[in-house]
Amino acid sequence: MKYVVVLGDGMADEPLEVLGGKTPLAYAKTPAMDLLAKTGDIGMARTVPEGMSPGSDTANLSIMGYNPEIYYSGRSPLEALNIGVSMEEGDVAIRANLVTLSEKEENYEERHLLDHSADEISTEEASALLEAVKEGLENQEFQFYAGTSYRHCLIWKHGNVVPLTPPHDIREREIKNYLPDEELLLAMQKESYKILENHPINQKRREKGLNPANSLWFWGAGTKPSLSSFEGKFHKKGVMISAVDLLKGIAVGTGMKNISVEGANGGLHTNYEGKAQAALDALLKEGYDFAYIHVEAPDEMGHQGSVEKKIQAIEYLDERVIKLVKEGLEKSGEDYRLLILPDHPTPIKVKTHTANPVPYLLYDSRKTEETGNCYSEEAGAHFEPVKGHELLKILFEE
Repeated sequence: MKYVVVLGDGMADEPLEVLGGKTPLAYAKTPAMDLLAKTGDIGMARTVPEGMSPGSDTANLSIMGYNPEIYYSGRSPLEALNIGVSMEEGDVAIRANLVTLSEKEENYEERHLLDHSADEISTEEASALLEAVKEGLENQEFQFYAGTSYRHCLIWKHGNVVPLTPPHDIREREIKNYLPDEELLLAMQKESYKILENHPINQKRREKGLNPANSLWFWGAGTKPSLSSFEGKFHKKGVMISAVDLLKGIAVGTGMKNISVEGANGGLHTNYEGKAQAALDALLKEGYDFAYIHVEAPDEMGHQGSVEKKIQAIEYLDERVIKLVKEGLEKSGEDYRLLILPDHPTPIKVKTHTANPVPYLLYDSRKTEETGNCYSEEAGAHFEPVKGHELLKILFEE
């Protein structure tokens, strides 16, 4: 028996008038999911425990069977695991986004946060910008580490876990009320703007009509994580397939194998087919029992507030990942169980995460009796949500 989770990050949403009262997931053309739903089980899951922040960190930990109320120590420490940062007791990891701030205002505090990802800046460009930041700001107390695209890491030696605002929560807002209270962090953010504003890479980006990555933005502070082995917990050998450092970091912390896919970038035009094939190869050729396929695109499109692109991301997930995984496993003759779901909603209306329950579809290749289900929020709405950290137990039940 093979087991697969396909995670459409932020795929859940709310009904929109422009879609005739449907959610993007209900509106999207998803023939592969609808076919699986005909004999599958539909339900709802509460992936974010009450009182916790609805991030991809808490939600994905939950879905992978690790109750965030027990295991969560902050987002950036999980990303630091994947980057290869060795944290000591007392160190604090902080996410350092390269963001786009408005440039017409005189004072830093009066600027607006226009884009939390600087047009999903390439890793190559971002690494060069981070080098400039390191030259200007790094010292024995603060060290920077390059990640993927706009996502980077700051280690504060013997630092403090301080409250910080995620940049994707405040797109288009004036930043004055969301800046760090910690003076050292605030000073570095301000100085990063001076370093990056006229960097040659940003000058070229403006010429191309792209948003400049003109400031750091700190958030997601936390301490060294302690996660138990996935194989020890579930007695399954697992692989993680994601372009996002957070998911890769969870895999490192739980002893799962990370599979890097060329062209996978966390954006709308990621290598969907490559992710599907990597999962099939791991399951059918390399002897793994479990594959977790994470696709970031629906979440990014939700943060951008683009209905059209979010629908497109969902349709790509259906056609270019789910369909291919289904066909590949069926061709192999292997029995399999497939769990499809978002980690959290990223509604178009608010352009950020919410903690509402999410729908899930559980398919077992051995079941043939049709239920007539269709995979959508509406299909699962009348079910009592299960706890997110119990989903893999349900998936692994025979």
